[in-house]
Amino acid sequence: MSSGSETPGLVCAHHHLYSTLARGMPAPPRVPHDFASILELVWWRLDRALDLEMIRWSAMLGALEALERGTTAIVDHHASPNAIEGSLDVIAEACQAVGVRSSCCYEVTDRNGATGMRAGLAENERFLKSGGKGFVGAHACFTLSEASLEAVAGLASDLGAGVHIHVCEGNLDDGAGARLESLARDNWLLAHCVHLDRPLRGTIAHNPRSNMNNAVGYARPARWHNTVALGSDGIGADMLEEFRIAYARHREDDVTATPLSAWSWLEGGYALVPEARTDTVTWSYEPLDPWHLAFTPGVRPLEVVVDGEVVLRDGLPTRVDPLEVRTRAREQAARLFALL
Repeated sequence: MSSGSETPGLVCAHHHLYSTLARGMPAPPRVPHDFASILELVWWRLDRALDLEMIRWSAMLGALEALERGTTAIVDHHASPNAIEGSLDVIAEACQAVGVRSSCCYEVTDRNGATGMRAGLAENERFLKSGGKGFVGAHACFTLSEASLEAVAGLASDLGAGVHIHVCEGNLDDGAGARLESLARDNWLLAHCVHLDRPLRGTIAHNPRSNMNNAVGYARPARWHNTVALGSDGIGADMLEEFRIAYARHREDDVTATPLSAWSWLEGGYALVPEARTDTVTWSYEPLDPWHLAFTPGVRPLEVVVDGEVVLRDGLPTRVDPLEVRTRAREQAARLFALL
């Protein structure tokens, strides 16, 4: 942590870049009343409608917005059941075009049948074997049979990779801890863990704003000895804002909590993308102390250097035209909405 105006690049430890186009999408056919119906009526309708061009511009916009908030690395968890093959390349290439590091995976699930499950496994395998950086992805235990879950864990083991999986985000996944206890490894990434009832090996990705938005409860990440990293679960990649929300939620639960815990969770992202530590963000505010930042809105990056290259100068990206990215993303959003 710097006492001046610079930090390393920030990491979003759990993102869904495909959700960038969801803003302003048509209302679902009926109002969701719980987490299961939110998935069914919103997110599973959206991901089935995606094609590769939508995925490309959703990722471009999401990466641009990350860069504009000083986030230089995104750990993404992707789903597009009708556009699986090649989707991880599209996302990684979009992030690279903007100048943001990425770690990708495809969501393996049984909810689209055995063919869809196998295609998801194949996309993870193809991407990682071709040199892509990331994990083997899985949705959540409640949408995976024992055979599918073992296939995910087996593929990850064969490839020397971790598994990036949603764990006990809502009550419908309450049994995940028991099912994962013998499978989880230190290189796994466990997203949410709101209702987790036992310790599991791996890094925990805490997503406080999304958990509140879905009314699934408070994850209480401080109860675990695991490394904890902060994610957005697809609600942008403003990680300073996510840090503030993480602190406020922690403080609400425990009045003795300080911003230092939430800041340690923000720094936990370097366990996932250590290269981001070598990036440099120059901010509009100093001192960059957690006690200051927890209560100071509007802090923004002035310059971002990734792998030795200035990719944001005077608050503007150097590799892409932000107006073009936003225009193309709006066009793809309109295409997407017409299918919902």
